[in-house]
Amino acid sequence: MWVKKRADIIGAFKMDPVYLQHEHQESGTVTDYRHWQIPLGRRFRSLKMWFVFRMYGINALQEHIRKQIRLAHMFEDLVKQDERFEICAEVILGLVCFRLKSTNRTNEMLLQKINKARKIHIVPCHLRGKFVLRLAVCARTTELSHIQYAWEAIIKAAEEILMDERI
Repeated sequence: MWVKKRADIIGAFKMDPVYLQHEHQESGTVTDYRHWQIPLGRRFRSLKMWFVFRMYGINALQEHIRKQIRLAHMFEDLVKQDERFEICAEVILGLVCFRLKSTNRTNEMLLQKINKARKIHIVPCHLRGKFVLRLAVCARTTELSHIQYAWEAIIKAAEEILMDERI
């Protein structure tokens, strides 16, 4: 889309919750097109859902959601098996909230290390005063191998962070 002043269109559609913020958003070096469309705000959720229903159909959508929930619980099981991590909230749909059993700063460093590696993408939130990492299982093509790959990337980054803290 070509516009004379992108600030006008961004100002009309901008929504900036913590989990969507990134380090380049204010620099002007990266064009963030998520502000150039109908936002996923309260007013437009039903329109977007209507398109999803039309594309998948009810039965295919139900199966997709069930699969994402199964995969999220499989990831939750991986987190629970590692005593260095904790689950911070009940797993709802495909969202798993977890963190290292450490300080908020350590978890922030873990998030930065994971996202800078660009193998997977994790989003943060603050939950009851704690910095929490969130893995969202929601892509149409996600399989168990992707969940295992994500966990391995998280473990590798966590081991590096914890090793640096010990030194």
